[in-house]
Amino acid sequence: MSLMLVSAAKSTVTIDGEVVDGIQSIDFKVRRRQADVESIGWDERIGVESGQIVVTGTLRVSSMYKYLDELLYMPVPISFNMVAELNKGDELIKKITFDECYLDDKSFEMTANGVGLTVYNFTATRVREE
Repeated sequence: MSLMLVSAAKSTVTIDGEVVDGIQSIDFKVRRRQADVESIGWDERIGVESGQIVVTGTLRVSSMYKYLDELLYMPVPISFNMVAELNKGDELIKKITFDECYLDDKSFEMTANGVGLTVYNFTATRVREE
């Protein structure tokens, strides 16, 4: 399998169909909860019991993203959908869709060079990679 490098400058992230301007990075983690199955008299596991898949991620945006700020402060949380399209030049390499996302928190940082950076942490019900 050959190495496929995607370009951050050519890739896009959209939230509910709107392009996120100033996106600096997106990262996510998919984890399946599991527990070891033990047996009396054995010092090794004899199997694994699988459970829920948990999707968590972080979105970093220059300055801020007003739409996510509004969602974060709503009295009743509202979900959003997010799509990351990873491109190499003009060619779509991978499309990653996050369904039913909810914001956990945000932080804001103003650095010495004067550029603000907002970090949004989210969870998603599922992630699909195409």
